Amino acid sequence: MSKRRKPVWAWGAAAGVTALATSVAVAWAAWSHGGAARAGTQSGGTVTLTFGSYSTTKDVYEKSIFPAFQKYWKAKTGQTVVFKASFDASGAESRAIASGLPVDVAALSLADDINRIQKAGYITHNWQADPFHGMVTDSIVAIGVRKGNPKHIRTWADLAKPGVVVDLPNPQTSGGAKWDITAIYGAGLKQGGSAQAKRLLAGIVHNVKVLDKSGEASMTTFLSGVGDAVVGYEDDILRESGHLKTFDEVIPRDTLLIENPVAVVDKNVQAHGNRAVAEAFVQFLRSPQAQRIFAANGFRPVNPVVAAEVKGKYKTPAGLFNIKSLGGWDQVNHTLYEQGALFDQILAGSR
Repeated sequence: MSKRRKPVWAWGAAAGVTALATSVAVAWAAWSHGGAARAGTQSGGTVTLTFGSYSTTKDVYEKSIFPAFQKYWKAKTGQTVVFKASFDASGAESRAIASGLPVDVAALSLADDINRIQKAGYITHNWQADPFHGMVTDSIVAIGVRKGNPKHIRTWADLAKPGVVVDLPNPQTSGGAKWDITAIYGAGLKQGGSAQAKRLLAGIVHNVKVLDKSGEASMTTFLSGVGDAVVGYEDDILRESGHLKTFDEVIPRDTLLIENPVAVVDKNVQAHGNRAVAEAFVQFLRSPQAQRIFAANGFRPVNPVVAAEVKGKYKTPAGLFNIKSLGGWDQVNHTLYEQGALFDQILAGSR
């Protein structure tokens, strides 16, 4: 596993966001609590929210979501919100929070990363007990290819062909990698059972030169000109390609629905005393205003009103499946990602 780089920290105030290296603390929000109505909210002054997320979300939060909430909260309460934010590979961010990084609101790649924080005792509530089941955005696993698709990549199996170089992140550090690898394995299961799933995944991994730390790093590798295809979040592919102006997208018939969670880290919020504004922020993330911002950045909205507005902009592949259909993350981790499980076996066989 690669050595963990220092997380990217940032400050943000109403006028914008500037970079800073420092320690963290965020705020949480659950849809069922009414943020501003809770005791502890004061009019005027400054309130700080510390936020932790996975690396590919950095731009959408810093450039759009944070300023929009700051404007909203200032008008509502008179308070100025200052954001402190940490962005890293989702698995690395999750492990840091579970080890004591004082983040209050965690918006990570997958439910398993939130569950790790809960198992460590930092989240004490049922974070999925809201109308959105704890989620803030959706996406799907897709393939980015060079303009014109010169390698004629149409299916997952095409990534296993000789001469195709694939960019893929490392599931030891990246939540995005777990989505990617699970999508490939799940597609193989649908097409021919566990033996076919193993062959398909092994063939693709054989064509990966370097397992990058994060989805962002794999995309950077692809943008630098290395590789014929990059497997990743559809939203990342759409953003980085300028909505398919600089490279193309392939959506396999059988692929995986990505569901991105958000949760308050109760132990940290209790210590920081900023639950009211934190809850309001998470509620804002599910609002039509924020969900339209996410949609403009390639995410699939979880707010049903906004989802209906943008439905025609997204393709829904015929064989789309979700993590529940594979038995949930506990089962997937046991099959694929535990020490000595299938992914370790494939890596050992590819050396």
